[in-house]
Amino acid sequence: MQKLWLLSLVSFFLYWNPLCNAQEKSVVDKSPLDLPSSSDGQPGVGPLRQADWFRGLWNTKRKTWAASASADQKSVVLLGDSITQGWPNLSGYFPGVKIANRGISGDTTRGMLIRLKEDVLSLNPACVVMLMGTNDLEENAEPDTIAANVSAILKELKSHNAKMPIVLCTIFPSSESMRRPTAKIQATNKLVVQAVKGDAQITVLDTFKLYANEAGDARLDEFPDLLHLNEVGYAKWAASLRPLLATLGFIETDDDQFELEPGFISLFNGKDLTGWQFLPKAPSSDPISFHGKTMSNDGRYVAMHGRLVVTTPPEGSRIQQLWTTKEFPTNFELKLEFRATPNADSGVFIRKPQLQCRDYQLAGPYKTLQKYKPQEWNEMVVTVVGGIAHCTCNGEILEAALAVPPTGPIGLEGDRGQMEYRRIRLKEIKP
Repeated sequence: MQKLWLLSLVSFFLYWNPLCNAQEKSVVDKSPLDLPSSSDGQPGVGPLRQADWFRGLWNTKRKTWAASASADQKSVVLLGDSITQGWPNLSGYFPGVKIANRGISGDTTRGMLIRLKEDVLSLNPACVVMLMGTNDLEENAEPDTIAANVSAILKELKSHNAKMPIVLCTIFPSSESMRRPTAKIQATNKLVVQAVKGDAQITVLDTFKLYANEAGDARLDEFPDLLHLNEVGYAKWAASLRPLLATLGFIETDDDQFELEPGFISLFNGKDLTGWQFLPKAPSSDPISFHGKTMSNDGRYVAMHGRLVVTTPPEGSRIQQLWTTKEFPTNFELKLEFRATPNADSGVFIRKPQLQCRDYQLAGPYKTLQKYKPQEWNEMVVTVVGGIAHCTCNGEILEAALAVPPTGPIGLEGDRGQMEYRRIRLKEIKP
């Protein structure tokens, strides 16, 4: 009887003791996907937000994603904060691309590092697009702290898959009034870009310059609250990503069906680099021909689906030139189309002199053009008569009288960013 009474007493206290129940409940309910209650012992450095609203969002998002992990395998993963989370209608911007949005509003780079394994790596991504760091700045994190976390994330991504392409977007502009001063944004971007310099797996997309006004701040017509994008701003981000996704093989995978106009000859067959070469760097050297090859020997120039792509150099900026194997001594009309990523710098050589071919609105020198279309295809027409070249972009004059030598090849230069050319053709102008 005494044993039965003691057993009942123990059961009573275990059942009714609130402290015991709270402890048991916390053990049962705690999930590895839940936000850690402290940054102590967590990977990375700097701030990890703890507000109730953030905790609820973090936990809910991550558990929802875990349930769809099987369906999201091999996606292009977008990793970021509220700017990424709030991107509406991604399938409309990138039709046919399997995309997994892994943005959490309010998240910092340390938070993204903590959740990287389950939210990103578990999906075995086909590609990762990164935008991060703005919330760290609001929490007064220093640029080197942010850069350290970004580097740690990149290290984990590269360790998981050394061939998986990574697109690293620089932190967007904001405002001092949003506790995100331009100087700190630029300092952070500089550190991050320097850290990945020379890494061919990572393509840096200059989205800071894409959006910044003359003072380096966000524009109200794209960032109504000076932090988050509106529809105009998202369309601009999508346009900047499309050329890179095309080069990576996620979109625009059909061959160009362009047909030559009467009288024109094609300088680029759309399939390989036949008819193009690197000129010798020393008098004793021979040209390097790329006849029948889809890529130059340094990987800088790539032929794919009717596009001649001058890829983004891992060094950030590196001058390289590709030339036709033929020279053109007679009067002619040269036509081509080009598409540039933000702030890209390239050029078209007319026999020898260079005509700047860039993302004109950002990189100049022809910043006042009214018909230039950023991150879309633009037409360049060069008419050479009597040693003078008349050059236009979408019908607007670039150079009215560019002096050129009596003969020479056509060349395409790469310097900064990615530039694509297509439909490169020439017609002799007969007397």
